[in-house]
Amino acid sequence: MTFVLFLLLLVLVLPWGGAAVARRFAAALPPRWACWALTGAAVLLAGGTVAVLFGLFHVPFLASLERLPLRRVLEVWPAAVPFACAAGAALCVQLVLLVRRWRTHRSLLRRAWEAADDGTGDGDVLVVPGTDVDAFALPGYRGRRGRVVVTSGMVRVLKDGEREVLLAHERAHLEGRHHLLSAVVDLASVVHPAVRSLREALVFHLERWADEAAASVVGDRRVAAAAIARAALAGSSRGRTDGYPLLSATSGPVPQRVQALLLPEPAGPRGGARRAGVLGMAATVAAVAFGSLALAYGLHEYVEYAAGRLLGAPSGCSGLWGVVDTLFGR
Repeated sequence: MTFVLFLLLLVLVLPWGGAAVARRFAAALPPRWACWALTGAAVLLAGGTVAVLFGLFHVPFLASLERLPLRRVLEVWPAAVPFACAAGAALCVQLVLLVRRWRTHRSLLRRAWEAADDGTGDGDVLVVPGTDVDAFALPGYRGRRGRVVVTSGMVRVLKDGEREVLLAHERAHLEGRHHLLSAVVDLASVVHPAVRSLREALVFHLERWADEAAASVVGDRRVAAAAIARAALAGSSRGRTDGYPLLSATSGPVPQRVQALLLPEPAGPRGGARRAGVLGMAATVAAVAFGSLALAYGLHEYVEYAAGRLLGAPSGCSGLWGVVDTLFGR
């Protein structure tokens, strides 16, 4: 029983702590590395949650494999079936929410392309007539390549050099395929509410990534900061990133972004630091994968051991799980 409560603790508590650590870790990294770190953390936390729920859902099934009568299981652990049913229900709800969120993404992208059909093309830029002051990166859709969509109102607001900053910013979103990172974290946030904080952090770091790319293109960080500030003050794209996949230069905490552009360019990891970072991320992925496999195997072995105890039959893993039983309780 205590072992299962430990699994529930992993589902409910660990993602909150893991998300907090990931946000702090990302804050110390250059924008590009921060985005990948947050995306990886979201996938690992969501995957771990699903793995634990899947394991709890299979407890009665594992008991049946050991030819352990369900009546006998309920005598020792009355909550076995309710726990399994709750885990199965949670998995079903997560699946429904994932499908709904994905359909929302596709619907928003379709509507954005329909709205952009009125624009006039100039290379990879679409200028849409209207009084709204807006600009965003529009990912590819059904064979159409990604475009930078700018309203004529935004064109009038910005100066020539500032327009170059805005276009470079949105092109960085498209070239870096930032919409995919945003989609992955957004979908992962459906699995566990703790991941939602990673989605908010990712928005900031994605915009910072594009800000740095734009500043590099124009070669003047102050001009880039002024352009972002002017576009945000005049912009009308409120909550644009709340509805992925439209990433806009006017979204996120703009004051922090402008302040960062007024500072020297953040130095990326070099040589040994880069290799250490890659190895660290690889080790984390390997550890989580190994942990998930060990958890699934351990759950099966624990049920087998419990079956042997209940049926009065010797178990080949009694030595190992005798220790576990002592630590976690029956």
